[in-house]
Amino acid sequence: MMTRMAATANHFGVALRGWRERLAPRDCGLPAGAAGERRLPGLRREELARLAGLSVDYVVRLEQGRARHPSAQVVAALARALRLDPAERDHLFRCAGLAPPTAREVTRQLSPQAHRLVRQLGEVPVAVFAADWTLVGWNRIWSATIGDPGTYGWYGQEGDNLVAGMFRPGGRRGSRPIGGWPVRSWRGDAAEEEELVADLRVTAAAHPDDVRLAALVDRLRAGSPRFARLWAGGTACAHEGDRKTVEHPVVGDLVLDLDVLTAAGAGLRVVTYTAAADSTDAEKLAALRASCRPPANVSARPPSAP
Repeated sequence: MMTRMAATANHFGVALRGWRERLAPRDCGLPAGAAGERRLPGLRREELARLAGLSVDYVVRLEQGRARHPSAQVVAALARALRLDPAERDHLFRCAGLAPPTAREVTRQLSPQAHRLVRQLGEVPVAVFAADWTLVGWNRIWSATIGDPGTYGWYGQEGDNLVAGMFRPGGRRGSRPIGGWPVRSWRGDAAEEEELVADLRVTAAAHPDDVRLAALVDRLRAGSPRFARLWAGGTACAHEGDRKTVEHPVVGDLVLDLDVLTAAGAGLRVVTYTAAADSTDAEKLAALRASCRPPANVSARPPSAP
């Protein structure tokens, strides 16, 4: 029982040994004769140690679970030596109790995976934002429900960034809608703004080398006292959802639930609006959907220079 529990707890060692044994010496640029007369497939511990710049004894202790706290530099060296893909690398970091490394810059393009997801969710309003809330794509039903982004007062003028659009110069949002028409949070503007700033703080910490993101934060701190006050508060959390009233000019008020999904690997935020089943709001949303066939067509923001 103790042996089984120890093996289960030694996630790092189990993963390390499994990946070592699956990797052929030739895949690592080792001489053809390095394999020698092997009883087991894969790399020997001494070969992995040499590739990662570690001692053989340390590799042995890591695999056996006797060394439990490798540094980020050691984990990164092992990941490179083992030719791990990003998902495997991140898993190895988590097994070591470390946060996985993040991309140096925020991804601000619609990935193929996110594009496919938007098409699959074509019956509901969907938009895709970068991790810093730059708008990068949307479908037709989004435009029919929230308004075409080309009509937003901030799109094309504030770096196409939702947070920058919320904190435009001139005080509170007031009558300046964030969409094509007013879209009101049930919690109020102040709560919505606080949560988005807290979410942006998480992104800024994850991408400290992103020059464009740093410039956005500096500009907002200098131009908006509200943003500067919220940023100084230090709150950090993910924006996961809300309930909104859309003051639609054609079908009237719509009460919709907003949910934020994350596209794996890219940090993109997939934002959806849905109505309660069998409600008047669902009927209004269906009418908007019927007006924009095919609703799943996806528009993407063209890439721009950082």
